[in-house]
Amino acid sequence: MDHNLLYWKDQGQSFLSRLRIWLNLLDPISLLSSDAEIQKAHTLLERAEKLNEEDGHALILSLSSVHADSGAALPLIFRPPAFFPISAPLVVASFLPHSSVKPALFWQFLLQSYSAGFNHANRNSSSEKDKKTSLKELLLLAGTVSYVTCAGALPQIFINRLGVRSAPIQTFLRSMLPIPLSAALAFFNVFTVRSEEAETGIHVFNSKGNLVGLSKAAGEKAVRETALSRAVLLGTTAAVPSLLVLLLKRTRLFQRNSLLVAPFRHISVALVLGLMIPTSFSLFPQLGTIRKENVEEELKAAAVDGQLYYHRGL
Repeated sequence: MDHNLLYWKDQGQSFLSRLRIWLNLLDPISLLSSDAEIQKAHTLLERAEKLNEEDGHALILSLSSVHADSGAALPLIFRPPAFFPISAPLVVASFLPHSSVKPALFWQFLLQSYSAGFNHANRNSSSEKDKKTSLKELLLLAGTVSYVTCAGALPQIFINRLGVRSAPIQTFLRSMLPIPLSAALAFFNVFTVRSEEAETGIHVFNSKGNLVGLSKAAGEKAVRETALSRAVLLGTTAAVPSLLVLLLKRTRLFQRNSLLVAPFRHISVALVLGLMIPTSFSLFPQLGTIRKENVEEELKAAAVDGQLYYHRGL
């Protein structure tokens, strides 16, 4: 088992401990480190028998930039610290009240493409050692992005194609419908991009960190948990600003100064997204557990303490 996973096993089994760790890992400063520095930090931690204060930077660099299955540095734009700086403007732009369908499709395409790339780069790839991305995976990525892009632009498509002029209906389509839609599409994006994990299985480990085999049940659980966490992230980011705007529009300040609504919406979307990223990443353990009765028959004997461990991915 990789040192990153061992650390999550020891330190990341409660929500608050995971949240504390992620708040440190999401520091964008780590993006300035080169691949050589990242690999050096990862190697240092593998050789260290006991961590000390001087190893703190190496630990953060390893956890935030190294894939726990391959041991290789993640692509720069798909590392967790890059998630907020890149996704924030895309999320804000995708939630804008567009005047036509084309800009809605454009920003949805950028957001969903980045999300699919992030989901694929941070998947569990334990069963894909030395395996290049297949044509099937590329087609699945392209199909997922195409579908969720069109689905994400549905509110604007309804407004334009149906010629909606009613203010209450427009408010519903622009403010209410995107809440469940964003959550559902975020779930679907993860679920389809990482579907191979449930089909082929992922590595599972015993309590000592020893590999015991491949489990499709663990793969399904890992994908489901990650998809739920991403649905919470985007659903909450869509819900809170929209509800705040609807409430504040009733106040005298916003009734007298309607131009304040747009910047308030943009700022609140970015703030809620920034707060929800570490929260959603912390909802489920990075090193998840699956009970003995839920794994395949051939793996039950290895679960001597009643459960097995697996890398959830991100």
